[in-house]
Amino acid sequence: MEVGGAYSNTKDQVSALETLRQQLPDLEDPLQPKPKRQRPNRAKQLDGEQVQHLIEGYRSGATIYELGDQFGIERRTVSTILHRHGVPMRRRGLSEEQIDDAVRLYNQGWSLARIGNRMDVAAGTVRQRLHEHGVTMRNTQGQPRAGDAR
Repeated sequence: MEVGGAYSNTKDQVSALETLRQQLPDLEDPLQPKPKRQRPNRAKQLDGEQVQHLIEGYRSGATIYELGDQFGIERRTVSTILHRHGVPMRRRGLSEEQIDDAVRLYNQGWSLARIGNRMDVAAGTVRQRLHEHGVTMRNTQGQPRAGDAR
């Protein structure tokens, strides 16, 4: 009968533990300071004159994306400023004339992406307007989509 079993020769285990202990920091050493993290930048604030220039720019036809780039702020911030000052927002999308043109082009075989690029809107916007006007959508092989028999 074995008395100690797996614990009778602990020399290897003791060596392994000693190696691990040596990797731990010495308790007598002072703690190392944590590295300072850079604080996030504060959002840029526009002064009253800049806000007026932003509003004038929007009213003269600039997009919120263009204004965001010009003033170094997010497009959502541009929208917030315009809403806060009661500026009516332009609706981006397709006019009825553009929708009629999109239907014609799609029926000629143009892709949604190509039509969207031509009209400066997303392909999904084109698809939604065509669908609303009863146009049968094609699959990637140019065949009518299953379940979309209009």
